[in-house]
Amino acid sequence: MSPGLAIGNVFAELLGDAKSEKAIPALAVGFTTGLGLLVTHIAFGSFIFSGPLAPYSSQGIGMVLFGCFAICLIISLGSGYRGAISGLSPALVVVMSAVGPTMDLKGDTHFITTAVTLMAGAFCAGACCLAIGHFRLANMVRFVPYPVAGGFVAGIGGIVCFAALSLMGAELEWLAVFSLFEWQQLAKWMPGALYGCVLYFAMKRWSNPLILPLSVVLFVVAYHLVLGAADISAAQARSAELLLAGTSDTSLWPPAQFANFSLIEIDAVIAQTPAILTLILISVIIVILNIAGLEMAVQRDLNWDREFRVTGAASVIGGCTGGTPGSLIVPASLRSKLFGADTRLTGIITAAVIAAVLFLGDGLLELIPTSLVGGVLIFAGLGMVDQGLVHCARRLPRWEYLIVVTIFIIVNVFGLFEGVIAGMAVVTVFFVVRLSRTDVITSVFSARERKSAKVRSLPERAILLKSSERLHGFELQGYIFFGSVYALSDRLGESVSADAGPNCILLDFSSVTGLDFSAVNVLRRFFRMADASGTKVVLSDLSGPVHTAMVHGLSAEESASFKIEADSDRAVEYCEQVIISAWKSDRGESGDGQGDHLIDSVFEGLDRQLQQQVEFEELLDEVKKWFARQTFAAGQVIFSGDEKSRDIHLLAAGRVSVYDAHSQRIRQLVSGDVIWPVDDQCSDLFVVRADEDCETYLLPQGDLLKMEKLQSSLAFRIYRHLLRDRFAPSRPAEF
Repeated sequence: MSPGLAIGNVFAELLGDAKSEKAIPALAVGFTTGLGLLVTHIAFGSFIFSGPLAPYSSQGIGMVLFGCFAICLIISLGSGYRGAISGLSPALVVVMSAVGPTMDLKGDTHFITTAVTLMAGAFCAGACCLAIGHFRLANMVRFVPYPVAGGFVAGIGGIVCFAALSLMGAELEWLAVFSLFEWQQLAKWMPGALYGCVLYFAMKRWSNPLILPLSVVLFVVAYHLVLGAADISAAQARSAELLLAGTSDTSLWPPAQFANFSLIEIDAVIAQTPAILTLILISVIIVILNIAGLEMAVQRDLNWDREFRVTGAASVIGGCTGGTPGSLIVPASLRSKLFGADTRLTGIITAAVIAAVLFLGDGLLELIPTSLVGGVLIFAGLGMVDQGLVHCARRLPRWEYLIVVTIFIIVNVFGLFEGVIAGMAVVTVFFVVRLSRTDVITSVFSARERKSAKVRSLPERAILLKSSERLHGFELQGYIFFGSVYALSDRLGESVSADAGPNCILLDFSSVTGLDFSAVNVLRRFFRMADASGTKVVLSDLSGPVHTAMVHGLSAEESASFKIEADSDRAVEYCEQVIISAWKSDRGESGDGQGDHLIDSVFEGLDRQLQQQVEFEELLDEVKKWFARQTFAAGQVIFSGDEKSRDIHLLAAGRVSVYDAHSQRIRQLVSGDVIWPVDDQCSDLFVVRADEDCETYLLPQGDLLKMEKLQSSLAFRIYRHLLRDRFAPSRPAEF
């Protein structure tokens, strides 16, 4: 679809929604959600630009609000979910807050260099998401293990809570822990901590979007009343860092410092490369978690590639214009559906509320208590801890929940990046251990359970029946790697070293997706063991990756110790021949009367088969007068399933095979069998091909009808033969 047509469709959709019953809910939900995002993002901006960057908090808040405005507007217009609300994630706030304090700069140079670094991080994170969506790679990155995601979210929540206490003036050191409960310290952090906890439990209990904006107004009014009662002026409160201090006389965005890019310290920006890479990684993880969470919440599938493209484009635009990265906000987006405001108008109205404050100046900021900012951060942090650590405690198995707790502790003690890396390492080890316990052998079979489609004589079938246990077949599955191959090797070794060892071992790789070099190396030792014991090893249905691993991992001499067949039918046929040859060899060496016993066991079957052969030859002599004789060379196609003919072939001499659409042999036919135009054993297209020079007689339906009238007794005998072939095969599997 062209961009112009897409924009026209969105505009028409917005116009239709504005005239529908969704307009009023969209206005209400958009306005209240905008107020909530305004409060949280002011808190985020104050936290990111705190410490040495506190004099530039207004400009920093402006950047964060503009980023939220751009993200919310663009994603609301482009997302596959109507009613999408977006903004800055607390997880990204933690990474962004670590950029400024690590720069050894001062004044405007410090601010502008920090701002450019954050803009570069937003641009790179957006470009990465945009590339994932453009090249349709979402399915490759969406599988984040739940314990890692849960521990990551909970760890970020813990960091946000501790950072909120630090922002409110609490000294978070072991030696100063008791000083937190002194009156002067309590006055700084206790109001915000109580507000955050009460707000969180109130929102969890009632889920009303008006709770957040109304509680903010009540807290601000109550805080200023307490300051007035304590005879503390606004100027004194700001100097004591009890209130935020505005530093911009005009609008919050764009910052005036953006006009002087010559102050940027390029070396300092380059030194923040690890932070930018961390920001990219966490941005992708956050997008994955939020898309998955929104799918679960609204119970509908989203186009992941589209969501990555839209989110990436929004972050790129935000980064280029002085904003920050962002992504979907699941609770706010879900609220759109719950209140019947699942329209793009909701996100647009939310963005408009933020824009109104963004361009009106920072006079409003001077009224906001620092405790309110800290309380909102604690509210956000508690939500993440509850979601990642508490909520999954009863749902996860003990060992997986232990991974969540481990990541949570590492993130809060050592750092965010260390926690993610440690979590992935723990999950990898856990996955390898669990996977190595999965049996790669799905089934075991012998020559009795699995037979080839090749037609065998009665004596050969008797040999295979008597010696069926001389074939040990193993059907394998999954990815065979260093953790699972040793159990397989031990099982195969036990089979070879058994007292009555097999003549042949068949390994069916049809369900194996691949194997690593360690697995090939272990299988090499098994091939040597089997070759030394005189056991033939046959591999079947090797996929491309498995065949490549075998070829590259084994020498020509080692590859000669086993045989590879294209499919399991050919592999079983080869094993059957090995068993028959071994039986004949053993009979010649031992001379123990096995042949006499075999003749006794098949005598009745041979007598019946000879009688049927005599009847067929007599029938054939009479058929020759009525029907046309046809000959086919070895390898020539006799019949193809896509042909429209309904004529029947009577096989007079030679052997032919029936193959399915995947070139797998279904069965083999010999003299006396009928080649039907539609094979009842194969629902797909099939091909009948001559295995050797053969002779058939074509029985057209019209000629059969003519025979019924002129020579009904012969027609009856032909129909009897056809029915016997169709419903009572003359080659029983067992006897």
